[in-house]
Amino acid sequence: MTGTLPAAEAAPTAPRPERGWHRWLRLLGVLAGRLRAAPLTLALLAALWAVGAATGSLGDGPEQSLLEQVGVGLPSLQDGHWWALVSSLLWCPGIGAYVAASVLLLLLGPVAEQRLGTPLTAGVLITCQVLGSLLGTGLVWLGVAADLDWLDSIQDQIALGPNIGLLGLAAVLSYRLTALWRRRLRLLIVLVPLVAMLYVGHLETVQRVAAVLVGLLLGALLHHRGPARPRGISHTEARVLVALCLVATALGPLVASLYKDAMGPFDTMSELYFSHVPSAEEVAAACEESAKACARAHSTQRFFDSPGRLMAALVPGLLIVLAEGLRRGLRLAWWITAVTELLWTGVLVLVLVESYSDFSRDGGASYLIQLMVEAMLLPVVMLLLLLITRQRFEQRLPRRHLRRLAQVIGGALLLSCGAYVGIGWLVRDQYEPDATFYRLVAGLPSELLPPAYNDLVPAYPIAVGGTAQALQIWCGVLFWVVALVALLLAFRRPVVHVDAEDAARARELLTRYGGSTLSFISTWDGNHYWFDERGEAAVPYRVIATVALTTGDPFGEPAARRRAVGGFARYCDERGWSPCFYSVTGDTQQVAEELGWRSLQVAEDTVVPLPELAFTGKKWQDIRTALNKAGKQGITAEWWSWQDAPLAIRDQIRSISEEWVSDKGLPEMGFTLGGLEELADPAVRILVAVDGDRTVHGLTSWMPVYRDGAPVGWTLDFMRRRSEGFRGVMEFLIASAALGFKEEGAEFLSLSGAPLARAERGAELSALDRTMDWLGRSMEPVYGFRSLLAFKAKFQPEYRPMYMVYPDPAALGSISRAIGKAYLPHLTPAQGVRLMRKLSG
Repeated sequence: MTGTLPAAEAAPTAPRPERGWHRWLRLLGVLAGRLRAAPLTLALLAALWAVGAATGSLGDGPEQSLLEQVGVGLPSLQDGHWWALVSSLLWCPGIGAYVAASVLLLLLGPVAEQRLGTPLTAGVLITCQVLGSLLGTGLVWLGVAADLDWLDSIQDQIALGPNIGLLGLAAVLSYRLTALWRRRLRLLIVLVPLVAMLYVGHLETVQRVAAVLVGLLLGALLHHRGPARPRGISHTEARVLVALCLVATALGPLVASLYKDAMGPFDTMSELYFSHVPSAEEVAAACEESAKACARAHSTQRFFDSPGRLMAALVPGLLIVLAEGLRRGLRLAWWITAVTELLWTGVLVLVLVESYSDFSRDGGASYLIQLMVEAMLLPVVMLLLLLITRQRFEQRLPRRHLRRLAQVIGGALLLSCGAYVGIGWLVRDQYEPDATFYRLVAGLPSELLPPAYNDLVPAYPIAVGGTAQALQIWCGVLFWVVALVALLLAFRRPVVHVDAEDAARARELLTRYGGSTLSFISTWDGNHYWFDERGEAAVPYRVIATVALTTGDPFGEPAARRRAVGGFARYCDERGWSPCFYSVTGDTQQVAEELGWRSLQVAEDTVVPLPELAFTGKKWQDIRTALNKAGKQGITAEWWSWQDAPLAIRDQIRSISEEWVSDKGLPEMGFTLGGLEELADPAVRILVAVDGDRTVHGLTSWMPVYRDGAPVGWTLDFMRRRSEGFRGVMEFLIASAALGFKEEGAEFLSLSGAPLARAERGAELSALDRTMDWLGRSMEPVYGFRSLLAFKAKFQPEYRPMYMVYPDPAALGSISRAIGKAYLPHLTPAQGVRLMRKLSG
């Protein structure tokens, strides 16, 4: 058959997944190709290192005399060195800065030259470098004039490095990216420099923040006709952004703590965030204070000379682990993060209260208020962000995993505390003074908290002997290593269905006996399962309020399917639920009507038979046109599974999906409509349209329809297209899929049900049918269900109605609310208002 079709109508290919060194070789080839097409990036990179080597600046930056000539700051500008606004591009303050600038240049430069063009990239880079440096230095000058202590302390600094211009370039570039990466990039380029400025506080951090502001303004001026501001965000992306915020709040203070001479306005209590070894001066001062303070200072010094120094970074380490759990959308990670931020805020308040007299003596009550704001702003803002986005974190670990996690962490805590107290009491003479049982118990917080918190612990015993010192070093470290590793492994473990065993049992029934074209959606997360007494049939359902809403037809042994309707109804009646079978076929409708139930058509399934399929004749003109255009533009269709797809393909799929959600301004619908998370099932096949540059123009996903353990048909689920891509990509992908499935021997493909739409059959409509038609027309401007049905008509399908069946007409109100909640479970009030405006407009 395919020999009679145009060349473009060839069935999709199934590329072999790249493994091992083949993948790395291809990635290196791609990177090398992008660098060859980025002359400005290569030139600036070469100039940066060549100038640094020629002037002996690679180690610790340029000498002071050269720094004053090529760097930017109040001293150099006041001396009339205006060329420094540009020359600062070609030097960095040290080898670490050279490496960081080179990495940032290699990440941004090729993309910017591809999207903006080399001339515009050069202009933007220099403009942002000049204006960012000038604006940042000007802000310092204003701060000095206003007698602000922090800005007054950096007025003599001179800054250099291309990162100022590169961050401004990134801000401009963000206007040319997809919604996914536009949002992520803007979050990073705003949050990271801002946190660095607040905690590190050096002149270059102020200039980088200024450069980002200049870049955002310049980008808006250059691309005022560019893509509209994203209005919606998917749950997956919201979780990623919250996790990125937590990572930024964790790493910002940590980097500032490690930074030499950090002086940012929020760096007043960095010791509590990342503990430092006491200096010789601090030890001497403690020894002058008292013998007890001297012993504690020497004990802390010994602690930092051991593996116990890992405890110094406990707070940022915990937050980074929790960020991974937030990225996965786990409710457990949300709760632990919220409690951690609350405890952190409480500790800061406690420190400020205990040190009230010192702070009041230094600067009075206003200084104390200033310290409170500076210290608690980030944790409080992070806590508010968690509260605002709490509905995004709904994934729950299975109970057995939670029990195992609790057993591991609880066991590690019990062993650590037991060893510290028990063994410590046996060697109690190795403490200064001799330890008692109660003093050891009271000293447990000093073992489990970073060294900087020791001052908050009342009179813990000081270890002086070998065994006691080993307990002091290892008990807390081993507990937190076990706890953080256990948390990370739990967060990284795939989130399985709440009823994992029932889900596996139901899936086995579905594979063995088959079901309707929509039965595979019963494998999605969120469903529970009812099984008949013999275990021959299953009904997937979810309970919303008092409505038990099923997902498609019952499936299993054919005779048992018919019995399942009545059996499930009795099961619901025992629990006070109203059963509702949703999106079922005529077979289930017939059984339900025999029981006296009511039915209502809620969707139209479109099925394309494959054995005799041929794209010939006038009625297939649109499909042939799409296939031919794809062939002329070098676009091909490729089969992938999510696990085997290259990283570049998966990333583009995420970007295309996020762009679709952003353009809608409303959340993705769920229930019978899949999203990105449903692509990960190994049984789901993904068909992508790619061009010669490996750009993804669109994708479709296909769910199997089983019979006797093997797929006999496939159902379309996920459809997305790139906004600026090949316009006929959906026709091309569906036609290519049909040809591929036909070659494999499949009997049919379903283009899935179009909700709130129906084919014209000339039958008399009931009042409820007319209400559904009105609702479909009202929803058309938002979700386009009728347009979708018209699009599917291009493939000459067979139309098969799908029904909702229910026993009690009085429950229609609660059933309607349950269906709305199932389709839009995360609809926010703002989105609800936006939806109503669109419907009324």
